Amino acid sequence: MTQPDTTPGLRGRVAHLLEHGPGGPADPHSWRSPLRGPWLTSVLAVALLIGLPVLIVTGLLSYAAYDPALGGSNDQTPGAGLLASWIRFDWFTSPSWLYRVTQGTHVLLGIALIPLVLAKLWSVAPKLFAWPPVRSPAQALERLSLLLLVGSILFLLLTGVMNVQYDYAWGFSFYTGHFYAAWVFIAAFASHVALKLPTMLRTLRSRSFREELRTSTADTVPEPLDPYGLVSPAPEPATVSRRGALAWAGGSSLTLLALSIGQSIDPLRPTALLSPRGQSYGDGPNDFQVNTTFREIGIDPVQTGPSWRLRLVGPGDRSVVLSREDLLGMRQVTEELPIACVEGWSTSQRWTGVRLRDLAALVGGDGADSVFVESLQQAGAFSTMSLTGKQIRADKTLLALRVNGADLSLDHGFPARMVIPAAPGVRNTKWVEALTFGRPS
Repeated sequence: MTQPDTTPGLRGRVAHLLEHGPGGPADPHSWRSPLRGPWLTSVLAVALLIGLPVLIVTGLLSYAAYDPALGGSNDQTPGAGLLASWIRFDWFTSPSWLYRVTQGTHVLLGIALIPLVLAKLWSVAPKLFAWPPVRSPAQALERLSLLLLVGSILFLLLTGVMNVQYDYAWGFSFYTGHFYAAWVFIAAFASHVALKLPTMLRTLRSRSFREELRTSTADTVPEPLDPYGLVSPAPEPATVSRRGALAWAGGSSLTLLALSIGQSIDPLRPTALLSPRGQSYGDGPNDFQVNTTFREIGIDPVQTGPSWRLRLVGPGDRSVVLSREDLLGMRQVTEELPIACVEGWSTSQRWTGVRLRDLAALVGGDGADSVFVESLQQAGAFSTMSLTGKQIRADKTLLALRVNGADLSLDHGFPARMVIPAAPGVRNTKWVEALTFGRPS
């Protein structure tokens, strides 16, 4: 018995699929909002065109602040080549609050832009699902750039928020993943702006922003059908005005900012409800944020007791071993300096200790071009760290022994820790046991 020939039916279904699409989001009629259109998309694009370049610049500055040219733990992207070579310069030591401002801006702005990014993606959703996916080589390149743009910014926002909110849970380095994804985003963003800026400006001039803000929900009507496929061919009645949609996106951004900004401004600390990183530990003078406690990092309190010694090594292997009492007997300096972390939180405290340059002088390291800092910490990516010659000689670079008039707690690095002006928090190594001058890692 022969089987019936189903080929024509199959061919028909394939032909129908190619012509009409699979339905669902690929069907323009499934998008019913009367708000979508080139004008609303362009207004949201303006906001992102202001915010995203700031995010890019502060992110690149954050990379430079690790002084990756020193190698070792300073460089989390050793294979970056040309992508990194032009931002590998000696980081600044003044003003001391520089990294606090640049990284705080980077993280807070990144969080605040999330609603605007999601609103922008909502506004162009019909185009993202347009059928057929590719009509020409030129359109294929455009859609590829969109895929890279959307994919990279969602990746950066997701991993960035997780790094701020939780212990990092991915199977790859946050620093490495964020760095390479950022360059994909930068390239895609630059291409997208170059292609769409003329259209955006022309579209913004087509309608009055002031008049749109005065339009009520009842008077909100769809924009004219456009060649980009953003305007719904079968819109439903408006349930919110464009003014309301913009207010929702902007208000959500401001709310996230208000709930996060306290992580970077000490008096507003209680308001930082979205910033569980940087919890407070210790009592009295030591009651301020840390990312990692001595127990979490595996520090044995016995190691920090009376037997602890600091080893200094200078050029020609000249060495000195100092106890904490020896260090306390040296000239003590007190400086108000911030600790600012890549997660965005920061705090300013009053640190007391010995200038690093005074320690360098003990072993002939006055002119050293770097110092290799080693911690009692055995686990983690930053158990060692290198500092530049500029940081060695800065007036405010300290090996801190006390904070706010009290001895450091174990969680804050007792018996001694580095405090470096304008540097990322992880470069302020805790539980220091050795300083080797003149030899980069």
